[in-house]
Amino acid sequence: MADNGILPSMGSVGDSYDNALMENSFSTLKIELVYRRSWRTRDEAENDLFASIDGFYNTERIQKDLGWLSPDEYEAAWHAAQAEPTTVPASPTRSR
Repeated sequence: MADNGILPSMGSVGDSYDNALMENSFSTLKIELVYRRSWRTRDEAENDLFASIDGFYNTERIQKDLGWLSPDEYEAAWHAAQAEPTTVPASPTRSR
């Protein structure tokens, strides 16, 4: 992680703020997929899990916290905003 400039934890020691987002994501995944299905093999489960995350959750499932966009739409909009040149306003001229 350090080689890629990623911090392993953003919270302080002893708090659970780092885990809250992932716990929420796993809860949603279980409610929307796991508790509604059963699989005959591990491969079936892994393929369905991948299809659910990459084929639906990231591409189609809109989220309130992302401005009612899917994660893919939000990320594309963010990258587009980063690519736009920023303009620096001209300094006002002073008259004396």
